[in-house]
Amino acid sequence: MTQIGGVQPVFLAVTVHLILATVLHQTFATVTPPVTPPVTTAAPHKEPGRPDQGDYQVTSSNGTVCFLASMGLQLNITFNSTSQNKTLQEVINIQPNVTKSSGSCDTSSALLTLTTDAEKTNLTFVFALNTTSNKYHLSEVSLSAALPDMKEAFVAQNHSLEYLRGTLGFSYMCRERQTLGVTPDFAINTFQVQVQPFGVTGKQFAAAEECQLDKDDMLIPIIVGAALAALVLIVLSAYLIGRKRSHAGYQSI
Repeated sequence: MTQIGGVQPVFLAVTVHLILATVLHQTFATVTPPVTPPVTTAAPHKEPGRPDQGDYQVTSSNGTVCFLASMGLQLNITFNSTSQNKTLQEVINIQPNVTKSSGSCDTSSALLTLTTDAEKTNLTFVFALNTTSNKYHLSEVSLSAALPDMKEAFVAQNHSLEYLRGTLGFSYMCRERQTLGVTPDFAINTFQVQVQPFGVTGKQFAAAEECQLDKDDMLIPIIVGAALAALVLIVLSAYLIGRKRSHAGYQSI
């Protein structure tokens, strides 16, 4: 049994290290934004709870549904406060029950506008379709907001985004929370998002293409299970080898 003491700890340490490295790498995977997310020296704030899921749709000029979206949304805004005379960071949940949706669709672009707070907040998403590759993505986001404590109305927009990529004829889905950086002082947190800006038939989503974060989340238990199985085999092999050598040492000369 003396060989087990030398072999087993080495294999065990290496395998545990590999398991931890894999889990940590997958756990901290995130969406890489094309712009820097809000970096703030703002005063501390308390985030609201998870936002409610909202179901939105856009109807084309002929009366058919051309854009479907289901998602929970948070607005992460950095602004100058009137009452405190300093920069604040506010996280605001979009409340579907007081939100109106509108928009438009054509062959290569689709627009969804969400209006809340008696039309004081307008959030617009624009999706673009590449008709050659039949791939679409969220290309533009704009926001105008006038919260009571703002020194001036907040306006932000970005026309060169590359988020929520999907294929024509399929919907895009991501169950994991994502942070979509729009400008240095504005980002959107999405929860359980599913969108189909093109190729809608009826009022139901087409089959979904899942985001990489969801795929990584499903991959973690598979990797850990495989690593643990390998660990058991290594320990068992080390035990059998050590036992065989131990018996050989007791043979008479």
